[in-house]
Order: sequence, then C-alpha cells, then structure tokens
Amino acid sequence: MTIVFPSLEWLNSLKSKLNSDEKYKKIASKWEGDIIFLFNPEGALEKQIIYYINLWHGECLGVDELTSVDEKEAVFVLEADFNNIVKVVKGELDPMQAMMTRKLKVKGNLGYMLKNVPTVLHFVKIVHEITDKILGE
Repeated sequence: MTIVFPSLEWLNSLKSKLNSDEKYKKIASKWEGDIIFLFNPEGALEKQIIYYINLWHGECLGVDELTSVDEKEAVFVLEADFNNIVKVVKGELDPMQAMMTRKLKVKGNLGYMLKNVPTVLHFVKIVHEITDKILGE
C-alpha cells in the first residue's frame, strides 16, 4: 500500500507510527504541546491543508484534518508553503533551519522547540519513514 503525503491516510499512519516508536516515546517524554500544521497551496497542492496533531509526553493522542485554524486552539501553529514542507519531508531542508529562516513559520514558543531539537528531528524522521509518495511526484 502506498501512503501519499498529504492525506488523511498519511495523517493516521503518522499517529500509529508515533505511538509504536519506542525511540520517539523516550525522546518526546517531556514534550507537551499540540500542533496545527498549515500547508499553503503551491506546486501540486491546490488548496490549503490544515492538520491538527495532539502530542503529549511521547504519545500522539489524536489527529484531525481541519477546515479552519480556529477549530482548535493549539500550543503551536506551523505554517509553510507546500514546496518547503516537501523539502523538509524529503530531508532536503533541515526543519530547525526552516524555522530559523522563516520558511517554516512558528506561532508559539520557538525557544521550546529549540530546547527539544531531538524530539523535532525524530518526529520529522518518522514523517519521512511513513511517506511513500508525495503529491505531484
């Protein structure tokens, strides 16, 4: 089965993988914060996609696709054009560098993200592992 990024199937696979990955559970054991991801239309993505991921102490408590950022209140909102998200997913753009250069905009405590770099990097590694195909490729 091919999992295409972004899709609801992909989002649910991410939840399952996060919850079954022992290394993630250990690294993210102190992480407290849900995240809204906004993927802005660009390239193969024709409309904005908004995903909600509830992360707490090494577990993914839930995921959802939203129609508006106002549907949920999250600790972090990460926003980027689709092509920059694709570069992060493929490993062509370091997620921390993307945040620092504002290719990935962060609403929330960037200092908290910087204190938790191993958690962020392992999260992105899991995203890469579960992504078989990217929209438009």
